[in-house]
Amino acid sequence: MATTYAKAAETAEAVEYAARLEHVSKSFTGPGGRHLVLDDISLDVAPGEFVTLLGASGCGKSTLLNLVAGLDQPSAGFITTDGRPALMFQEHALFPWLTAGKNIELALRLRGVGSSERRARAEELLELVRLTGAYGKRVHELSGGMRQRVALARALAQDSRLLLMDEPFAALDAITRDVLHDELTRIWEETGLSVLFVTHNVREAVRLAQRVVLLSSRPGRVAREWTVDIPQPRRIEDKPVAALSLKITEVLRGEIRRHGRY
Repeated sequence: MATTYAKAAETAEAVEYAARLEHVSKSFTGPGGRHLVLDDISLDVAPGEFVTLLGASGCGKSTLLNLVAGLDQPSAGFITTDGRPALMFQEHALFPWLTAGKNIELALRLRGVGSSERRARAEELLELVRLTGAYGKRVHELSGGMRQRVALARALAQDSRLLLMDEPFAALDAITRDVLHDELTRIWEETGLSVLFVTHNVREAVRLAQRVVLLSSRPGRVAREWTVDIPQPRRIEDKPVAALSLKITEVLRGEIRRHGRY
C-alpha cells in the first residue's frame, strides 16, 4: 500500500475531520528483523474533538502521535490532517537561554510573524495560559507546572487547529497536574482546538476527553473506544469519572495479561 502524509486543506474533506488515519501500520528494523509496532490503525478526530489515546507502555502511542505530527512516515496507510499539527512533548523542551516570552516568540518567528507583532502575541498567549507577567522570566525561574504552561503557549503559537500532546503532565505532581487539567480543558473550550492526547493514566484520559481510544499492546491496534458523556468540568475524584475509569482499567488489564507487558 502506498504511504502518504498530506494536509486536509488540500482535500475536499477538509471540514470533516482534524485528523484521519486510514489503515496505518508502522514497523521498524531491529535485532531479529522487522518489528511491527502499529497494525492497521483507522481513526478520525473530528474538528474541535478531544480524544485521548490510552494503552500500556510500549503499545505505540507515541509512535502514532509522531506519525500524525509528520515526524515519521507510516510503513503503510494514509494520514491526513487539517493543516500542520502542533506537538507538545512530555518534557517542556524550552530553550534555557531564552525567556518565557522569547521561547513563544521563536514559534511565532518561524511562522513568519513580524517582529512588531511577536511580543504582543506572546503576551496574549501567556495570559491565555494564566502566566501574565512572566514574559521576561528565565526557564530556571519557573516551576515545572509553569514551564509546561509556557510549552503549551508555544504550541498554541503555531496557530494549528490540531494539538498533539504526548503525556505532557506525566512528570508533574498530582496537584499541579490536576490544576493543568483544568487549564487545558478551559483553553480547549475557549479556542475550539482539536486535541489528540497520549497518556497511560486511565483517570487522566477520562478526566479530559470526549472519547477514549484504547490501543492493544504490540502491535498496537485499536482495541476499543469509549464516548465520555460526563459534563465538564470534571474532577479526577468524581464518581462518574471513577466508574468509567474502572471499566476501562479492567479492559486494559485484560490487554496487559494477554500480552504480558506494561
